[in-house]
Amino acid sequence: MELTLAKSQGYLKSQVQQTGSSSGKKLLAVIGVYSGFGSRLRRNIFRGSMTSKGYTLQKLEERGIIVRFVIGRSPNRGDSLDHNIDVENHVTKDFLILDGHEEAQEELPKKAKFFFSTAVQTWNSEFYVKVDDNIDLDFDALIELLQSRRGQDGAYIGCMKSGEVVAEEGKLWYEPEWWKFGDQKTYFRHAAGSIFILSKNLAQYIDINSVSLKAYAHEDTSVGSWMMGLQATYIDDSRLCCSYSGQDKVCSLA
Repeated sequence: MELTLAKSQGYLKSQVQQTGSSSGKKLLAVIGVYSGFGSRLRRNIFRGSMTSKGYTLQKLEERGIIVRFVIGRSPNRGDSLDHNIDVENHVTKDFLILDGHEEAQEELPKKAKFFFSTAVQTWNSEFYVKVDDNIDLDFDALIELLQSRRGQDGAYIGCMKSGEVVAEEGKLWYEPEWWKFGDQKTYFRHAAGSIFILSKNLAQYIDINSVSLKAYAHEDTSVGSWMMGLQATYIDDSRLCCSYSGQDKVCSLA
């Protein structure tokens, strides 16, 4: 009975102290916008896009949405890269800084573990959303999508795809462990990395099992591999297939 209860709660070993919105209600979504040390311009564009649509962090929170730029720490702790982020965050107060994560391109698959673990421990939310910082979000459309899925446990939502596993070293998207994907060398179905959504119990699963979860060369396929062994409901939503036009989409490429 205890195992069944733990499973229904997202494989929790123990309850974690969480915060919701300022009103104490459960949030609709925590949106983590992946960013890097050299991406201040992208962050400013993202902030400007929010403002132009009439949104501020406070107004989004009132609608149950938390938005944070997600970034790790420099390999050289405390250097100018870390200092610049701390200074920017002091002004904007819109970062989720992953102190245990080393920010580097090759560490992106591990960043997913740190983000979902930290977010689910910090905020009590229905959904946890990963977004790239070169994406222009239609917040109204995203909120509408999330509200329509409210109460749905095990939801893995995104622009579902599969594709070739690149086995030749030196090529773009090279997968060092290509041999694990069979003779056809194709990835399993997974949500594209530009934007995808996990319900709370799936984010909790990542939090509890992060040490033992295998990370592959790419973040989206890594998360997809973690979902394969679970009773996750795959929801392929074309509105999350980001394009330059943005027509009938939740997101567009900035």
